[in-house]
Amino acid sequence: MNSPIMIACAHGTSSPLGASEVDGLRADIGGLRPGLDVREAYVDVQDPDLVDVMAGLPEGEPAVIVPLLLSVGFHTKVDIARAARGREGSVASEPLGPDPRLAQLLDKRLREAGATEHDAVVLAAAGSTNRKASVSVEELAGHLRALRGNTIVPAYGAAAKPSVADAVASLRAEYPGGEGRGG
Repeated sequence: MNSPIMIACAHGTSSPLGASEVDGLRADIGGLRPGLDVREAYVDVQDPDLVDVMAGLPEGEPAVIVPLLLSVGFHTKVDIARAARGREGSVASEPLGPDPRLAQLLDKRLREAGATEHDAVVLAAAGSTNRKASVSVEELAGHLRALRGNTIVPAYGAAAKPSVADAVASLRAEYPGGEGRGG
């Protein structure tokens, strides 16, 4: 037995592509640690729910919940923390980001998408009422700025400012004609 059990806990998505990516990540973890019991769980949208996964673990087996999330927020501070506290010997790790390797991956994806040094980039995140989540997104934006000459603007889908729509509108007003950095 390779204890403790790892619970790879993602937010959850209704996107088949997103779900496939999370499945692939869990498979990669299993490939790196043969024999490690890696289980899937979600805090929203998808099943199995983290609470149900924790309740279904073998008696006396500790677990490490690894949030497959990019920053601290409600789900890490409330849902995941509560699940870890609810099972003796279990803990939760920190989320995956911010991390310079995430910025490297974003840089690679921007290059693959054809982004040039003249394109402004809106780094869109879900958003959280937890200020630490916004700090994490801003830190990731800083890592990305160090790799690229672009204007990089953090923005949020909900609960934090600026919204993605406001960030795009602001950049369009600042750089009429479509150039992300002007001249």
